[in-house]
Amino acid sequence: MDDSPSKREACGIFGIYGAEDPARLIYLGLYALQHRGQESAGIVVSDGSNVASHKGMGLALDVFKEGILAEMKGKLGIGHVRYSTTGSSMLRNAQPFLVEQIDRIFALAHNGNIVNISELRRKLESRGAIFQTSTDSELIAHLVLHKKGPLEERLVKVFEELRGAWSVVMLTPDSVLAARDPFGFRPLCIGRKGDAIIFASETCALDIIDAEYIRDVEPGEIVIADHNGLRSVQGPRKSHAAMCIFEYIYFSRPDSMIFGHGVYNVRKHLGLQLALESPVDGADLVVPMPASGNYAALGFSQGSGVPFEYGVIRNHYVGRTFIQPSSAVRNLGVRLKLNPVREILRDKKVVVVDDSIVRGTTSKLRTRTLREAGAREIHMRISCPPIRYPCFYGVDFSSKGELIACSNTVEQICDFIGADSLAFLTLEGMFRAMPLAEKDFCSACFTGKYPVKIADEYTKTCLECRPMDLSRWP
Repeated sequence: MDDSPSKREACGIFGIYGAEDPARLIYLGLYALQHRGQESAGIVVSDGSNVASHKGMGLALDVFKEGILAEMKGKLGIGHVRYSTTGSSMLRNAQPFLVEQIDRIFALAHNGNIVNISELRRKLESRGAIFQTSTDSELIAHLVLHKKGPLEERLVKVFEELRGAWSVVMLTPDSVLAARDPFGFRPLCIGRKGDAIIFASETCALDIIDAEYIRDVEPGEIVIADHNGLRSVQGPRKSHAAMCIFEYIYFSRPDSMIFGHGVYNVRKHLGLQLALESPVDGADLVVPMPASGNYAALGFSQGSGVPFEYGVIRNHYVGRTFIQPSSAVRNLGVRLKLNPVREILRDKKVVVVDDSIVRGTTSKLRTRTLREAGAREIHMRISCPPIRYPCFYGVDFSSKGELIACSNTVEQICDFIGADSLAFLTLEGMFRAMPLAEKDFCSACFTGKYPVKIADEYTKTCLECRPMDLSRWP
C-alpha cells in the first residue's frame, strides 16, 4: 500500500446475542477487526434491563482494561472500532452511539458513509432534532426515533431514505439487529457459537472466538437475534450488488471470508494476473511491500517463475505516536515500519509488488530506500488499476487532489516515485481475478461510475463546516 494517511477504511463492527460474557467476546472480536479502524473503540452491553457502555480514543487494547470488561455484565452487546470517514476523530464521535429516552434505549454501530446526510440532517433539525456529534451514525439513530412501529419496520422505512453505504449493528435491551444497505457495499456476516448469534464485519472476528460462520447478511436485509432465535426482514434491494472491490484488494484481512469468498486466494489471483499482463524479463526477485502486498507478490512469483523473497521486513511493534517530529525525522518513518534486507537486495533486479498507489509519496520514499540498500533495478507492479476517482462509500480518499493517478500518467507516476518501470493491473484483469461477477462490484475509484449519486455538498466534514444561521437565535 502507498501507506499515506489518505487511504483508510471506515470501521469494524461486531454484535453478539445470547452470550455468557459478551463484553470479553466483543473485545476479542474488535481486536481481530482492529485493522479496520484505530482511532477509537467502544462496547455497549445489556442484561435485558440495564445497559452499560464504555468507549475511548485509541486501540481496543488501550481502551478496554480487565477491570472495565469485568464490570460490563450482560447477555448481548455490540462493539465498534473506528476510522473517521464522516466526522472528525474525537471522543464524541466514537461509537457505538447510545440513545436513551424515557420509553426506549438502543445503541448503534455503523460502517460506511451516508452521502445524503446534509439533506436528511436539515430535515430532522427543522423538526427539532438536536445533534451531539458530526457523524452519519447519529443521523441514522435520529431517523429511527422519528419513525413509528416495531423497530424492524422503522428500520425498513429509514433505509428507504438513506443513500450510500452502511453495514449496521444495533442493540436494544433484549435484541441485536444487523443490516446492510441495498447494494451491500460493506461486508457483514453471521456466525454462531453454541447458542450465541454473532454479527461481524469479517469472519476473522468469528475465528478468534471459535465461532462458526453461517452466512452473510444479504444486501438490503435486516436480521434480528432475540429470544425467538434468528429471523430476517428483507428491506429495499437493488437488481445487482455494488460490493466494494477494495475489500478484496486491501482492506480485509487475508484470513477472512468476504462476500462469501476467501481473501487470500483472491489476492494471489490478482498477482497471477499481474504476472501475465506485466512480466519483468530477467528479474532476480519478487519482493512484496508488507503486509498488504504479500499475497499478490506470491501470486506474481508463482505466475512468473521468479523467486519470492522477503526483501523488506515489517516492524510489527510500531504504534501510533503523538510526537510531531521534524520533516527530516518524519521521512525516516518509512524505515521505522519497513526496513530493507540488504544482502537479499544488493545488485538485484527486483520486482516490487504492492496493492495500490494513492498519493505516491510513500512509494517514492520506499523506492529510494531500496536503491540505497543496493537494488540494481526496481520494477514496481501494482495489483489493481490506477485510483483516479474519490470514494464516498467508506474509504477515506475523498478528493481528487489526494490521488496522483487523477492528474498524472503511469509514466509520470513512475518518474515521480523513481522506479525503473511501473505497471498497474488492468481493469479487465482485476475483474478476471475476482470470484464474483463484475456487475456486483463497486469499482468507482477506478472508473468514476458511482452506483449511488453523490450530493454536491458532501464531504467528510460537511456537518462541521456549515455556516451558522443567526436568524434562528432569539
